[in-house]
Amino acid sequence: MSIKVVLFDLDGTLLPMDQGVFTKTYFGLLAQKLAPIGYDPKGLVDAIWSGTAAMVKNGGVKTNEEVFWDKFAEIYGDKARKDIIYFEEYYQQDFDKVKASCGFNSMSKEVVDKLKERGIRLALATNPIFPAIATQKRIRWAGLKPEDFEIYTTYENSRHCKPNPEYYRDILKTLNVKPEECLMVGNDVAEDMVAETVGMKVFLLSDCLINKEHKDISKYPRGDFYKLMEFIEKC
Repeated sequence: MSIKVVLFDLDGTLLPMDQGVFTKTYFGLLAQKLAPIGYDPKGLVDAIWSGTAAMVKNGGVKTNEEVFWDKFAEIYGDKARKDIIYFEEYYQQDFDKVKASCGFNSMSKEVVDKLKERGIRLALATNPIFPAIATQKRIRWAGLKPEDFEIYTTYENSRHCKPNPEYYRDILKTLNVKPEECLMVGNDVAEDMVAETVGMKVFLLSDCLINKEHKDISKYPRGDFYKLMEFIEKC
């Protein structure tokens, strides 16, 4: 078997979800949390999207965390940094309520366990726009454990985002592996299949397919988790 490492996306891949429903629930609960300390819901959401856009454009000088809070402070001033504690409380106390907006697929754990039994290294290549605590919780919502993965990308430990190919090159450096030894599994054509441009094999998990640019996906190996395992067997 030529595949030594499998990289999994999380949202819409290991954790089934409708991205729109998830985002609406996530923002709604966050706005409820922060409204009492002076954050207008619409302004808050707009500021978070601005911070997210800044992370996506991150050129690698700073961590995504630093880039996000720099942009947020640019909008709200010094108050933003003083209020980080309330964001942390939200993830600790309220974020688990967002789980209700997600689905569940027992095959996620089954596939992860099978790959681990075969000695294949696993990495969670989720777009690093969330803090570690939020990523750890979403891993658990999928029926998995953070320890199932050798690494998982968060805004604290990353300096690029999908769909920037540098994001995938960073993972290759961290794992000290060659791209041709890796398989990237994800549901987003633009964000996940770009791993092919750095030399990785790719598999498009089609259960919660996202193809905003309406690209031709016929060239990609694709299907559900059963098709994924068949594909890995042939590699």
